[in-house]
Amino acid sequence: MSRSGRDPGERLKTARKRTTSSARWLTRQLNDPYVKKAKADGYRSRAAYKLLELDEKFELLKGVTRAVDLGIAPGGWSQVVRQRSPKARVVGIDLLPTDPIEGVTIFQMDFMSDAAPAALEEALEGAPDLVLSDMAANTVGHKQTDHLRTMGLVETAADFAIATLAPGGTFVAKVLAGGTDTALLALLKRHFTSVKHAKPPASRKDSSEWYVIAKGFKAA
Repeated sequence: MSRSGRDPGERLKTARKRTTSSARWLTRQLNDPYVKKAKADGYRSRAAYKLLELDEKFELLKGVTRAVDLGIAPGGWSQVVRQRSPKARVVGIDLLPTDPIEGVTIFQMDFMSDAAPAALEEALEGAPDLVLSDMAANTVGHKQTDHLRTMGLVETAADFAIATLAPGGTFVAKVLAGGTDTALLALLKRHFTSVKHAKPPASRKDSSEWYVIAKGFKAA
């Protein structure tokens, strides 16, 4: 039994109106130690630990003064940025509503819209040191289509980072199994001194997500 009194392997009884997939998701959430830890530590999502673990390995947040959080909802990554760099100006964007976070400017809009980059840049009042993207396209159940849709978001995020980052800045983005596509990887290697892939421990083992970490932006 866990300290909460719940058996670690406890299965959730399927309610009459609950689908099998949603019951499976709820069971996983109830038994996920990162979900429990996030609640205890005051983070809005377990995803906060992915950034914390990536920061421990790559020192992403050291000395950050301006940061962009693409796909901010529900806000766990911006919470971590503010915690590690309390004086940093943070700007986030998401289609989904996000509750306010102290010190963070939040836009509820589509990052793929023509108006989004200018809105983010204006709110930053200067070049960012860090561009984070935890965006992923809504899945349709077709592996190749899902991959292409998500990589389209990653490519757009990379273009934004290359257009806005301060010299020496960092770009971090969620990619899927197989890592970054060849063309995008070549683009990142041209513009950054170091490009690596990592899967933080907080990322579920059965998840296809990885992260690309591009450091040392080389301004033109």
